[in-house]
Amino acid sequence: MKNFKFLPLSLAVATSLASGAAFASDAEISELEQRIAELEKAVVTLDYTDDQQQSVLTPDTEVPLGIIFSGYARYGAHYAAGDSAYVGIGSTGAAVGRLGNEANGGEFQFGKIFQSESGAKWNLAVMLDHWASSNWGSTDGVNLKKFYAGVTNVFESQPELYIWAGRDFHQRPQQGLNDYFWMSHDGQGAGFNNFDFGGAKFDLAVVGQVASNDGGNSALGNDNGRYAVTSKLHGINAGIGNLDLYANYGFASDEADADVQDETAWLVGATLGLGSDHRIVMKYGDGADNAAFDLAGDKQVFYVSLEGGFNPADQWYIDYLTSYKDISGDDVSNESSEYSAIVRPMYNWDDTHSTWLEAGLAQVDYEDDSKQQAWKVTLSQNISLGGLPWSRPMLRFYTTVGDVETKGTGVETTNVDTVSFGAMFEAWW
Repeated sequence: MKNFKFLPLSLAVATSLASGAAFASDAEISELEQRIAELEKAVVTLDYTDDQQQSVLTPDTEVPLGIIFSGYARYGAHYAAGDSAYVGIGSTGAAVGRLGNEANGGEFQFGKIFQSESGAKWNLAVMLDHWASSNWGSTDGVNLKKFYAGVTNVFESQPELYIWAGRDFHQRPQQGLNDYFWMSHDGQGAGFNNFDFGGAKFDLAVVGQVASNDGGNSALGNDNGRYAVTSKLHGINAGIGNLDLYANYGFASDEADADVQDETAWLVGATLGLGSDHRIVMKYGDGADNAAFDLAGDKQVFYVSLEGGFNPADQWYIDYLTSYKDISGDDVSNESSEYSAIVRPMYNWDDTHSTWLEAGLAQVDYEDDSKQQAWKVTLSQNISLGGLPWSRPMLRFYTTVGDVETKGTGVETTNVDTVSFGAMFEAWW
């Protein structure tokens, strides 16, 4: 959130002047100037944008006046002239690339930060979201995605320890080009972040999955009986880059569906930075794919990816992502291996205009000898606030073409093509 002045000083000045006589004494003017100086000191600029992760306070977080409005959103028109509006394949998000391949939606958060006399800092926030896709939430209506409170700087020996309870985003590491949350444990519960071991920090929580009241993926109910113990050890200096480790355990109560009450799941993962611009992601799940909530029985999932970017010239940027995923087990109806590669060269003409070209290939090989192959190319002309690939808000005017082919023994060969034109905005703030 940039340059938010939560209480306009002009209004404060006008109110103060109106409350007194038209002709003020020198003492009154001095008092007014002191009040304005106090207000100016309290109005701060927060170096914060919603990155779709948990909002964790630190002792250094500023305490602004008023309500903090933050969020993420993308909305626009998407005209489809082909068989399908979007190019979809596999289970790793937008496996052929997200550019020109995204549904509308957004997340809108209102928060407040408080500070006690002892120095403890609290935050309280509520978030509503709307996504026009059952993969992200309710296909109709608005969800209560967050309502939580948290506090930091309460223990002298652990000043950065952040303790929270409520409903919140939780342990949802994300990849950009394929818009893939390779883990996601959003729910309601309690936990802590940033317990400092010296050389590494530790997060731990117990969360319950929120029940859907519409049969989809909405967040409108109470706990549905599926729970996860989540942990993360992060900030480890591995020499070549930063190392983060994840370990999660899923289980069920008697309130869960009868077919999962005796099930458990494990989900572990790691990210390793290769310098500052490249990263390896790995995960393994037993009874789980993207969440320990899955409780999927005899199902094993392995995922690995390499992603990063280059800046070959001042105005050129190139981002890439390649991944492999294997899904196997007796409870998997058709075991599969998934492959994906995405590249996005970007040219910034100046600090406002840019042109992006994104190309993606993906393939899924199934145990029954059938396969799916997909490709997508999107050309996008953009107008943004700033001259960098991550500058937002951004207006996009794009064209997308692509195709998904299914073929194999005993399977009817089909081609589902995509030709679409769109205009949308994307912003995080």
